Amino acid sequence: MEKEKILIFCTLLFAANYLFAATPKQWTLKDCIDYALEHNISVKTGRLSVLSANEDIKEARAKLFPTLSFSTTHQGGYSPFVDGDGGTEDKGSYSGDYGLNASWTVWDGNANRNTLKQQEIIGQQQELGLEENINDIQEQILQLYIQVLYVAEAVNVNAQILDISRQNAERGAEMYNVGSLSKADLSQLEAQVATDEYNLVNMQGQLEDYKQQMKYLLRLDYDTDFDIAVPSSTDDQALAIVPSSQEVLADALVKRPEIKKALLDIDCSELGIDIAKAGYKPTVRLTGGIGTSTVTGTNMAWGSQMKGNFNGSIGVTLSVPIFDNRAAKTSVNKAQLELQQSKDEIDDAKSNLALTIQGYWINATTNQQRFRSAVVSVNSAQDSYDLLSEQFRLGLKNIVELTNAKTTLLNAQQSRLESKYMAILYLQMLNFYRGEEMNLI
Repeated sequence: MEKEKILIFCTLLFAANYLFAATPKQWTLKDCIDYALEHNISVKTGRLSVLSANEDIKEARAKLFPTLSFSTTHQGGYSPFVDGDGGTEDKGSYSGDYGLNASWTVWDGNANRNTLKQQEIIGQQQELGLEENINDIQEQILQLYIQVLYVAEAVNVNAQILDISRQNAERGAEMYNVGSLSKADLSQLEAQVATDEYNLVNMQGQLEDYKQQMKYLLRLDYDTDFDIAVPSSTDDQALAIVPSSQEVLADALVKRPEIKKALLDIDCSELGIDIAKAGYKPTVRLTGGIGTSTVTGTNMAWGSQMKGNFNGSIGVTLSVPIFDNRAAKTSVNKAQLELQQSKDEIDDAKSNLALTIQGYWINATTNQQRFRSAVVSVNSAQDSYDLLSEQFRLGLKNIVELTNAKTTLLNAQQSRLESKYMAILYLQMLNFYRGEEMNLI
């Protein structure tokens, strides 16, 4: 008896695991975003660019300190020479030189320190560029996610329309059999079924296409089972409060990475002018070194030679630019032009941001109004179609009136879906530009 219980338990556990494994994961919007930020190639590339910028900062900081190098030269030689008895003998010789040298730029018009500051700003810009890239990925995912939601609901609507057409065709066949419907009208009903079947298949194809686009964006294998989680109430989300465009713009000007990056361009350009002006100033370098050498063929021991030949030196080099073929002046003028360009670009970035936010706000408010009207239109069209359908079954209405009523209902439903999901999209974008996380619950 105990063995039978264990066997039943194992069987149920296996069946549960099989059913769980067979059910594809329902991806929420947050799931898609989190996965993409971990696996997307452009995001990975952006992170590498940040690491590369950090290395440039370390290099610029290291240039504030002296350099130190060790060098050694070893040479072998062969030469005959006269010995004390007037004969000759061959002798080989070996010599070695050893040196330790240091160099330090004491003053270069603060070019090295300003270069370090500039590299630190560039590092911040790389981080902001990564953040900007991440924002772009999130916006792409949001658009695709909402497109999948829209088409998925459109598939259900088209399936319902097809079911209605089949019911009408079945009723038409019954009416034709009793002689209350012509063959031409029956053929028209059957043709409508074929048209609705085509529309459904076409919409299902669009749904799979958008899912494939999402999988590509997430870097999922093309054969991976993928489905999205449907939010609990899309109607309520479409009717959420639309924030004012002025409030969104005020937050965006402070929080958006593209604005921060453009502002840092101005700081970077100002430092570029200071670096260029260093070309007018003198440079002071301090150098020093110690060395020694050894050679064979002498009576001195190697250690004694190392000590006896030991030498050292220290020096200061002052370099004053007098005539540099206009190199410094050209650098300064070009740096000033870059500063002006940076100021123009920040103005352009702010204008583009304001235009984008205003466009989102207009689309959000317009589609909300369209959605409210479309809901009323769908209810009215549904009631009208239900009445006409019943009258058609009783033989009180003809096929043309029924078809027109169904077309009106389908158009109203499509308008409702389109306006609803467009309202959700632009509401999400407005909140995202305010600094809020994207989320559909």
